[in-house]
Amino acid sequence: MSKIIGIINQKGGVSKTSTALALWTGLPKLKSLKTICIDLDPQCNFTVSSGATMDNATILDVLLGKIPVQDAIQHTKLGDVIASHKGLSGIEVLLTQVGREYKLKNALKFLSDYDVIILDTPPSLGILTINALTAATSVIIPANADFFSMYGISQLDETIESVKEYTNPQLKIDGVLLTRYTDRTVLSRDMAENIRKLAVKLKTKVFNTTIREAVSVREAQVSQQSIFVYAPKSKVTQDYENFINELWEDK
Repeated sequence: MSKIIGIINQKGGVSKTSTALALWTGLPKLKSLKTICIDLDPQCNFTVSSGATMDNATILDVLLGKIPVQDAIQHTKLGDVIASHKGLSGIEVLLTQVGREYKLKNALKFLSDYDVIILDTPPSLGILTINALTAATSVIIPANADFFSMYGISQLDETIESVKEYTNPQLKIDGVLLTRYTDRTVLSRDMAENIRKLAVKLKTKVFNTTIREAVSVREAQVSQQSIFVYAPKSKVTQDYENFINELWEDK
């Protein structure tokens, strides 16, 4: 059975796509796992960074029932991906039938030959995120060490609890991943500690590994390269390697 990992936070700018890209390229490299990523964000940042195209079949076609999920897989130089489409921004109107929360989960049953399926989600708590939470076996919450991230995690927890009650009782929170993090300021350290306390209340944890801010992350995305190839010896690459190793200790 595939592990389905949702990268979720309704707050933008917390490195969801960077985290998804690192897992997508890092798990095959470090753990020899067959991995695919599905881009559910209408902004299509993962799709562009992965080298996939929106001109072919996308996850929008899958969710609307136009094609089977297997026909949407693209094999890029970095790995397998199902691309997003800007039309996902109107999915709330397009997807109206009963059971729409299960559309993604039902589709993913046909990707069982993958060890890991990664879901990159939009910065909202709409039907796309609900579909991701319903389909996922676990979620990772990327967050900055600031007040707005802490408030956002509280809101997200309410949504996760509703999903666990109605559509996915087995859903697990793997943990909160602090991104763009620096421990040089007292405020950052204090906010990180507050997020750790909040995580305990949510019956999860903050990963010991933190991901520092680094321009090489954005440069790798622009050049459509894995961070592990673009900057293999950089400190942020080591951060991501440490995170993947820590995550997989619990898998």
